Amino acid sequence: MRTFTCNLLPSRVLFGSGMRNHLADELQTLGLQRVLVLSTPGRHTLARSIASNLGVRSAGIYAQAAMHAPVAITEAALRSVAALRIDGLVAVGGGSAIGLGKAIAARTSLPQLVLPTTYAGSEMTPIFGETKDGVKATRADPKVQPRVVVYDVDLTLTLSAKTSAASGMNAIAHAVEALYARDHNPVTSLLASEGIRVMARALPGITGEQGEGAARFDALYGAWLCGICLGSVGMALHHKLCHALGGAFDLPHAETHAIVLPHVLAYNWPCIPEAIDELQAILGDDPALALFELAGRAGVPRALNLLGMPEAGIDLVATRTLENPYWNPRPLEYAGLRSLLQRAWAGEPPASASRE
Repeated sequence: MRTFTCNLLPSRVLFGSGMRNHLADELQTLGLQRVLVLSTPGRHTLARSIASNLGVRSAGIYAQAAMHAPVAITEAALRSVAALRIDGLVAVGGGSAIGLGKAIAARTSLPQLVLPTTYAGSEMTPIFGETKDGVKATRADPKVQPRVVVYDVDLTLTLSAKTSAASGMNAIAHAVEALYARDHNPVTSLLASEGIRVMARALPGITGEQGEGAARFDALYGAWLCGICLGSVGMALHHKLCHALGGAFDLPHAETHAIVLPHVLAYNWPCIPEAIDELQAILGDDPALALFELAGRAGVPRALNLLGMPEAGIDLVATRTLENPYWNPRPLEYAGLRSLLQRAWAGEPPASASRE
C-alpha cells in the first residue's frame, strides 16, 4: 500500500427527518445567543420559519445571498452583522447561502451552523470562493468550516427534480475528482466510491416535484459523503474550469459542474487508471459517457451554450485556466483544454465516447 496522509475535518452532523427542530439545542450547546440567519431571496420564507423556531436566539435575517459569493454582498452582510451584534451564523439553503456564511466567517471568525437544502456539499468543507470584477478566487481556511451541519431530508422534498438532478451531478463531480486527487487516500476513496454509487442510484428515483422518499434520503446521504471528499482532498482541473466559467460568465454553479464533469474525466482518462477502474465498476465501461447520459436522463442541461456562455468565451476560459492552474494528473495544454471546452459548450458527448 502506498504512503498517504488523511485529514478528515470535523463537523457535528445531524441527519434524518425533522432534524431542523434540534437547531435551537445546538445553538444552546455552542453558547450562541444572537445568530443571523442567511439565505437567498428565494429561500426567504424558509429562513423566516427557521428564525421563528429559534425564538430570541435569532437576531435577524439576511436573505440576499447570491451565486459565487459576490464580495459586494458579503460587505453588505457584514454591516448587518455589526449592527445586530451577531455571535453566530445559520445558513439555510444551498451553496450560495453557505458560501456567504463562509465569506463572513473568514472575516469575523463567527461560528456557523448550516441547514443544506440541496446536494452541493460545501457545508462539509473549509473551502470557499468569492467573485469580484468577474474573477472567482477560491481558498481554504479552517475557520470557515461549519461547526454543525443539520441534514433534514424534509427540507429537500420540495426541491424540483431539475434542480435536484443538477445538484446531484455537482455532488458526483466532487467525488469523481477525489478519486484521483493528488492527496487522495484509501478513506476518501471509499467515501467517494460510495457517494458516487448512492447518488447515481438516487437521481433516477427523484421524479416529479416531490420525488420518491427513499431516493431523497439516499441523495442527501450521498451528498454528505461527496462533500466530505471535497473538504478532505485537493481540487484539480474540473473545479478550476468551473470556477473560471462561473466567475467569468456568472453561470449557474451546479449545472456548470454537471456539464463539465464528463469532459474533464475524458481528458484525464489516460492518466488515472485506478480511478477509471473504480468508476467502471460503478458506472460501466465508459464512465464519462455514463455520466453524460445520466445527466441527460435526469433533465440536466448538457451544453454550456444553454446556460448563456458565449462561444467566444472558450478561449478566455482556456487562457485563464493555464494562467493559474491547479494540479492535475494530466498536464494541461491549450489545444486539449480548448477541445474539451468546445465539446462542453456544444453539448457533444465526451471525447472518451468516440475513442477508437
